[in-house]
Amino acid sequence: MSGEKINELIIIGSGPAGYTAAIYAARASLSPLILAGPEPGGQLTTTTSVENFPGFPEGIQGPQLMINMQKQAERFGGIIKFETVTKVNLGSSPKKVWVGEKEYPAKALIIATGARSRTLRLPREKELWGKGIHTCATCDGFFYRGKNVAVIGGGDSAMEESNFLTKFADKIYIIHRQNNFRASDIMRDRTKNNPKIEILWNSEITKYLGQNKLTGVKVKNEKTGEEKELKIDGLFFAIGHIPNTEIFKGQLDLDDKAGYIAAQNNVYTNIEGVFAAGDCVDYIYRQAVSSAGLGCMAAIAAERWLDKA
Repeated sequence: MSGEKINELIIIGSGPAGYTAAIYAARASLSPLILAGPEPGGQLTTTTSVENFPGFPEGIQGPQLMINMQKQAERFGGIIKFETVTKVNLGSSPKKVWVGEKEYPAKALIIATGARSRTLRLPREKELWGKGIHTCATCDGFFYRGKNVAVIGGGDSAMEESNFLTKFADKIYIIHRQNNFRASDIMRDRTKNNPKIEILWNSEITKYLGQNKLTGVKVKNEKTGEEKELKIDGLFFAIGHIPNTEIFKGQLDLDDKAGYIAAQNNVYTNIEGVFAAGDCVDYIYRQAVSSAGLGCMAAIAAERWLDKA
């Protein structure tokens, strides 16, 4: 079943990258169609107060920030459909996007499908998300001044998160299921020498504790079998992210590491007229403001490409 018209531009995904791209594209009179995906607004809809996004000196709730961006995109003519793309043909002309059996053709595409954090998927994880369970110390570490927190992981990201949290928290536990870190030597040494950090080797979390917010976790030592309760106020995952790029495999160039889109000059993919922005590209910074910046770049690049096409 084919759509009734060829869109100038389709944006796949929402969040800061998708909505910013939509704002810029809509103001350029491209009337972009935004297919918002399974989690409209992206990862920020699962956070509470966002205090590091410019323009909000008192902070703003993550869901409200995304609603504001959505309204801004719609104000300038962006068309938002809360649908999930199931298939694409990026090599055709026009390019084709499907939602189930419904087909949407477009001259140009911006992919802003984001990434999802690897988690433990234990019971009550979603319930406690943003209420003690987090994925970004840069975003949420400030709320744990004078508190006890834990970080799960053993790579550079876990080391960076843990050392960053020492600026605020009194005590940081690193919970790692192995008996050594896979992090670089300098990060490993910095972490081991930090007096605020205690490492729980060969350990895994088996249960979250607390009712309306996280108050602790049950931790099991896989070597000894010993299980104990650890009182903490916050828990940060640092076990990697999974970019939402599965439907583009075999069409877009993806990096060998984890499947992120291999973009050139920030937002250009290997296919003419297909651009990418946000956490599906950026595995380094992963901030709302940097995603928004990439969304802006992708929209400007798409507009210039369409002018020449």
